[in-house]
Amino acid sequence: MKLKKKIKPVAVIGRFDRVDLPGLGLQDIHAKVDTGAYTSSLHCHQAQVIDGILEFVLLDDEHPEFTGMKFKFKEFTQREIKNSFGEAELRFIIRTTVKILGRTIKTEFSLSNRGNMKFPILLGRKTLRKKFIIDVSQEDVSYLKKYS
Repeated sequence: MKLKKKIKPVAVIGRFDRVDLPGLGLQDIHAKVDTGAYTSSLHCHQAQVIDGILEFVLLDDEHPEFTGMKFKFKEFTQREIKNSFGEAELRFIIRTTVKILGRTIKTEFSLSNRGNMKFPILLGRKTLRKKFIIDVSQEDVSYLKKYS
């Protein structure tokens, strides 16, 4: 007899929302849902490797949730990622959790300077696949459900 794997039902989210990053101590951060991007991306600056440890600061001093706190990751990789202009950039990749609609998902984020972008987090297909259906007519679905 084969055991069936329990599959969580797919949830509907909008074109943007607010998400939590529990592994980084951040809540209600604006995120853009981008099915055109494969990898999710997180806005950071001052990313550097010191003695084999990746150090970076999330967001920037103009963001309401900016703390100036330096994050450190022993486990990270680097990979070439194409930006929205099709140019390849070498980026640091970290694994952490993102919480959307009550689901905590372990996922990869590439670190990039998104300071000139409206949303500090971009959620790509790799994070969304088999978990969410995107309804572009909706927005802040997770955020509204969390506080209703």
